[in-house]
Order: sequence, then C-alpha cells, then structure tokens
Amino acid sequence: MNKIVCITGMPGAGKSVVSDFFVSKGYHFVRFGQIVLDIVKKKKLPLGEPSERKVREDIRKKYGMGALATLNYPKFKSLIKKGNVIADGLYSWSEYKFLKEKFGKYLILIAVYAPPSLRYERISKRVIPKNDNNLRYRPFTKREAESRDYAEIENLEKGGPIAMAEYTIMNTEDLSYFSKQIKGVYNKIEMRKLKS
Repeated sequence: MNKIVCITGMPGAGKSVVSDFFVSKGYHFVRFGQIVLDIVKKKKLPLGEPSERKVREDIRKKYGMGALATLNYPKFKSLIKKGNVIADGLYSWSEYKFLKEKFGKYLILIAVYAPPSLRYERISKRVIPKNDNNLRYRPFTKREAESRDYAEIENLEKGGPIAMAEYTIMNTEDLSYFSKQIKGVYNKIEMRKLKS
C-alpha cells in the first residue's frame, strides 16, 4: 500500500515548503484547510484570521474535532490508490486518530517547527503570488499570527499531533539548512518501503 504523509506544525513553520518538496517527488497533494478557505471565498467573507477561525470552528461544531480529516477522507482514499500522498496541515488530535484508524502503519506524521518570533516575522512578510488562488501564502500580522497560535492550541488540539510526529523538521536557520533536513526526512520515509 502507498503512504499518506501528513504535515503538522504551527502557522508559518514551513509546512507548505515541506509539502511542495514531496509534491516535486511525485506525491499527490491534499491540503486539509482548503475546505475552510473555499467556504470563506464562497461566502465572500473578508480574508483573514477572524473569518477563517469562525469557519473552522463552525465546521468542527457541525462535524466534530476530526472534521477536516473526515471531510477530506474521500480524497485521501482515492489518491492513495494512485500513489503516495502528502497532506498539508493536520490540525487536531481527533484528525490524527481518525486517519491512524483508517491507514494504520501507512500514515506517517511530520512536525515542522520554528519558534514563534521567527514564524511571526516570516508570516508577516509573505506576499500572495498572483497564481495563489487557494490562498496558501496569505500573510498575517504578528497579532493575527499570535491569535491563531492560541486558537489552534486551545481550541483545535494542535499539540497532540505535534507531540506524536515520527519526524520533526527544524526550520530555525536559512533555507539551505531547512532543505537539507527536508531531504533527510524524505529519504528516511522512502527507505520505509523497503521494510513494508
């Protein structure tokens, strides 16, 4: 069976960079939170943390804390038949447990870490590329990023998946240091197929 590699970490840690690397190696891509952003756009809500938080929390009130894993499950199930999958943005402990139950040893979790001050600096300097229709690279002010951190830790069980990650990639220095770690973890994951 193919693997489903999920990326977890706080906003601005570098999850998208890790996901993009795996996509460049042929992994199929799913973004957990795209459901939230699609609703924000569909409802024509103002872009930004307050709207996104309300939609995220409304979805979870309706479907439970594992909502984004549950709602994305048909995509995961379909794509894993075609090849390995990289899933960007696993948030909650319930999402992790749901996917672990469905995929067992074929689920691999990577945490991406950067300290808050560095994340806030990076995230506030983001510029949305013209072709970013899915809003992957939207900027946040320091206050918005900090508010999102608190909401994700307190309301979305974010600490559990980070603690349970099989691999942690440190994004604390320059891009070349980060890239080297990403490649190292990718190679370890690829070696796992020899043991399956």
